[in-house]
Amino acid sequence: MSLHSPKEIAAVAIQSGVAKSHSSVSTLLILGFLAGAFIALGFLLDIHVINSLPADWGSFGGLLGAAVFPVGIIMTVLAGGELLTGNMMTMPIAWFARQISAYSVLRNWFWVTIANFIGSIAIAWFFGHMLGMTEGDYLKKTVAIATAKVNADFTHAFISGVGCNWLVCLATWLAFASKDVVGKIFGMWFPVMAFVAIGFQHVVANMFIIPAAIFAGQLSWAEYLPNFAAVFLGNTFGGAVFVGLAYYMAYRPQAESAKAQG
Repeated sequence: MSLHSPKEIAAVAIQSGVAKSHSSVSTLLILGFLAGAFIALGFLLDIHVINSLPADWGSFGGLLGAAVFPVGIIMTVLAGGELLTGNMMTMPIAWFARQISAYSVLRNWFWVTIANFIGSIAIAWFFGHMLGMTEGDYLKKTVAIATAKVNADFTHAFISGVGCNWLVCLATWLAFASKDVVGKIFGMWFPVMAFVAIGFQHVVANMFIIPAAIFAGQLSWAEYLPNFAAVFLGNTFGGAVFVGLAYYMAYRPQAESAKAQG
């Protein structure tokens, strides 16, 4: 079959977490930089699609932007990348299965957070600011999106982060389900499109859009930091608990069964 069962997906996810725990710091930094850049490019594409759409299109315009955003996670998973939000599921489920230590989880998250941030702000600075792709004609849309995110209070940003990474980690989960490229793309596409269309907050996507507004002189780093903390914690809870822990408790998989899948 070209499809893993849900229990087999859980075992594959555990093995993925185990493999990530063995990655060197240099590997995490390189792949984390790429993932941050890929997500930022997906967001940049989203902005360019929706910017000039007629206002009377309403939510349909947002849906069009959401439909192109998943290119970032597709490149991350298929080309190779270390994305913090996906690792908020794969690392904890491996820890729940007692295949890795808590230190391995935190080590991965620490270096991948740094690398994702560098990759995201590189796109925001060089493409967004220097080339003007988030400024000029696009500035109003960039600032509107970023301002809405930083103006959310801690509770709302946290809950929004939970919803976001519940969907993003389900996208990763569905990518594990398929054994072929087309199946992986379709599995990832719809949950990611859903989180963007709904308007949930993604900590790595915010690493691009909020600094883009900061580089344009419209927001400050002090306004960004509370948002980062709230969305980081919400994403962690959504991925680790609603996907990682839920499926671990449901299936109690063993990492060895993932190895048997080849």
